[in-house]
Amino acid sequence: MNAVIFEERTFTPSKVVCIGRNYVEHIEELDNEVPENMVIFNKPNSAITSALMYFGEHCRYEGEICLLIEKGTVAGVGFGLDLTHADLQNHLKAKGLPWERAKSFDGSAVLSAFVPIGGDLSRIAFEMRINGERVQHASYDLMMYKPGEMIAEIERFMTLEDGDIIMTGTPRGVGYYAPGDRFEAVVTCGEEVLLEAAWDVL
Repeated sequence: MNAVIFEERTFTPSKVVCIGRNYVEHIEELDNEVPENMVIFNKPNSAITSALMYFGEHCRYEGEICLLIEKGTVAGVGFGLDLTHADLQNHLKAKGLPWERAKSFDGSAVLSAFVPIGGDLSRIAFEMRINGERVQHASYDLMMYKPGEMIAEIERFMTLEDGDIIMTGTPRGVGYYAPGDRFEAVVTCGEEVLLEAAWDVL
């Protein structure tokens, strides 16, 4: 089973719960409809990795603030990449079929280590660069659904176990990547840098 690190402890998430379409500008850039209800899908433990692999020209990156759950609440924060086979997802969506083949494949949840929030969660934000160029940035204020709402909605129909991860959605700026690209991300809380993460595409 794959694991993540939080405060020098090892957690083995039973699942990664992903919130889709949580930023209006991202919805618009992909020409999707604003959902009436929260979009939720899962990635299995086998999707979790600390390495960023190249899966082909149609595989898209989506940078996201990630939350680690312990005792039913947000205990830690990290950064992650939700990798998506965009061509396959579009095909499945057009036929009204589930997204798992496009979203939940092995290696599709690229996660940093997790750290304590250390402040007011409502001040959290992130920025991501590829090869030195800023491609994505977002903050708590831009989320349609806030972390408390996410937890409440998820727990309406499934249990969040200790160590489970919530990927909170991606802002505008998603795109494709190539072998050798360098990803760098920083998560902040107000003026404080909570964590920095970097990956070279393998």
